[in-house]
Amino acid sequence: MTPLPTLPDLIRDGLDVVFVGINPSLYSVAQGHYFARKTNRFWPCFSRSTLSAAARQALQIERLEPAHDVSLMQHGFGFTDVAKRPSARADELTPAEMNAGVEALLAKLRRYAPRVACFHGLTGYRFVHRVLAPDDPPPVLGLQRAVLGPTRLFVAPNPSPANAHFTPAQQTEWYDRLSRHLARA
Repeated sequence: MTPLPTLPDLIRDGLDVVFVGINPSLYSVAQGHYFARKTNRFWPCFSRSTLSAAARQALQIERLEPAHDVSLMQHGFGFTDVAKRPSARADELTPAEMNAGVEALLAKLRRYAPRVACFHGLTGYRFVHRVLAPDDPPPVLGLQRAVLGPTRLFVAPNPSPANAHFTPAQQTEWYDRLSRHLARA
């Protein structure tokens, strides 16, 4: 069986933050960019945050869009996923796919050692938590106790419109919190 096309990892040495999604959506893969659906809150919230201020200034734009995902690597940001198989919904992935994805993800993070791996939502991070810190208390949003070499792990709310638990202002605040952590580190 031929694997479905997916989004390439946008990761390299020297990044400040690698954003880690659960898996690519079919729509994002078809568009060729991370968080490509217009209703996804990642780009508007990230654009309003202090975390993206230097990148927006360097690119001379007010609002980042999906087409900026590749160029953001030059400004310290990368993108990847826990599992790389695209789907319409993350719950279509099997636990075996997620577990296999964790091993590949951890290898990438060890290889490239970004300052922070920012997971979008607890759903994907829980699989990582079970491998890195199985005896720790259940994870919560924010900076995690577990680390991966020099890489700190941070969990922000999932920006998917299906995540109705957080407003856009709250989503933006989580990126601001990550920005404050980077400023202190």
